[in-house]
Amino acid sequence: MTGFWLTDEQQAIREGVERVCARFDADYWRRTDESGEFPEAFVAAMAEGGWLGVAMPTELGGAGLGLTEAAIMMQTVAESGAGFSGASAMHLNIFGPMPVVKFGSDALRQRTIPRLIAGEDKMCFAVTEPDAGLDTTNLSTRAVRTNDGYVISGRKMWTTNAQRASKILIIARTTPKDQVNRPTEGLSLFYTDFDRRRIEATPIPKMGRKAVESNAVFIDDLHVPAEDLVGEEGRGFYYLLEGLNPERVLIGAEAVGLGRAALKRAAAYARERVVFGRPIGMNQGVAHPLAKAWAELEAANLMAFKAAALHDAGRDCGAEANAAKYLGGEAGFRACEAAVLAHGGMGYAKEFHVERYFREAMIARIAPVSREMILNYIAERVLGLPKSY
Repeated sequence: MTGFWLTDEQQAIREGVERVCARFDADYWRRTDESGEFPEAFVAAMAEGGWLGVAMPTELGGAGLGLTEAAIMMQTVAESGAGFSGASAMHLNIFGPMPVVKFGSDALRQRTIPRLIAGEDKMCFAVTEPDAGLDTTNLSTRAVRTNDGYVISGRKMWTTNAQRASKILIIARTTPKDQVNRPTEGLSLFYTDFDRRRIEATPIPKMGRKAVESNAVFIDDLHVPAEDLVGEEGRGFYYLLEGLNPERVLIGAEAVGLGRAALKRAAAYARERVVFGRPIGMNQGVAHPLAKAWAELEAANLMAFKAAALHDAGRDCGAEANAAKYLGGEAGFRACEAAVLAHGGMGYAKEFHVERYFREAMIARIAPVSREMILNYIAERVLGLPKSY
């Protein structure tokens, strides 16, 4: 971005993504939400346009662009009305493989990343566990060394796309916690085949985003070749940290896009719906919540793109990335809530679409990190307050 607006190249990205998204109307997304059918046609169209590799290196078949451009793209998808049903269908492809790109061997990178960009492989990311949650250092999934690689066993939760995945990026403990100097040591990252003979994935019934499933995953003696280890053994936790800030920026930007989609529908409804002889948008009780939502969304958007700009410049963006996720999640939720309420009873009806946005808005408030942990981070790292947990 140049100052507070998009460059010509970035505007072209936004318009290019809008053209693809325009082929998938609100009824398409309502059908996927009701049926649980993955939006294959949409993802295929995005892959055909080369959008899945927007942030991947050019030597691997990507566009070689930055987090700013990726955030523009993902925000545009959500804002088109696809919401998180559309954004989450491709979110993992954007920065999820980055640990492999940055730390994997050249052979691993060449073997795997071009296939992801082309849509030939589909990946899932297995980190969260039932008994560990956000406390990644306490995960119990184990990777035991063998003569030719590793054998992984354990459980993972909330693993997106595991029903469709051909590849899994998974973190597991290779050295017991009581044998390392720090809890963050002894964790290793693997990118390997999703072998359904050794992995069972069970969808978790959930509140929203039915089209992009989340799973409980059970891994029983998954054999992983040594060449599927990402980087060095025992350094997996640190590799994961490299992707945390970009993911939080993307989630924040997507949440703003979702909020804008809801706000657009609410404003149109408020202009057209006549009650007591006048459009309901003439009533400040309807107009003011929508105006407030716009202001909050724009403020959150500025933080998201400030964080993206810092990241692309190679500068520290931890506080801004966390704030972007927090502010985007909150502003997106409030905009979706205001949109439902502006529709009155019809806001509860699926035909007006805002009820889906409202359900999906909860995602950015919860994942990939809780609001409370973000506030803990800012309190400690920015304000210098003592650690509370």
